[in-house]
Amino acid sequence: MIILGIDPGTAATGYGAIASTAGGKLQLLAYGVISTAPGKADHLRLSQLHDELSALLARFGPTEVAVEQLFFTNNAKTAIAVGQARGVALLAAAQAGCHVGEYTPLQVKQAVVGYGAAQKAQVQYMVKAILALAETPKPDDAADALAIAICHAHSRKMAAVR
Repeated sequence: MIILGIDPGTAATGYGAIASTAGGKLQLLAYGVISTAPGKADHLRLSQLHDELSALLARFGPTEVAVEQLFFTNNAKTAIAVGQARGVALLAAAQAGCHVGEYTPLQVKQAVVGYGAAQKAQVQYMVKAILALAETPKPDDAADALAIAICHAHSRKMAAVR
């Protein structure tokens, strides 16, 4: 099974593609960031994000997509922009016929590190260890997307046990 993890944002959307083998081992396929120009109109940035996510979905052919849920901070403008990017990610996944899992930052940290208040460095360390990587994935948005994909893989495994 191939899982595409998405850490949505208007300026930078992280993505991480992993494969889950029959034995439950997770393997890195690719990761990166979709960046949009800050001077572009919002509708054009969202259109670019949709086009690039759709291309990634076509390239990797995941059966499952994992998207981080909106974590609302005190900045409503940022929350709205992230919400719009999330909507685009959900739309692209639906158009590709993928099952979608949505996870809060707390759930991701618990699934990857085992501790919901883990620091970003701890999550990145575990992503590196779980995927047997030589170095920590960069930038942070890409590492976060991989953590979301790992969370989804672990959550599916736990659901199968129930």
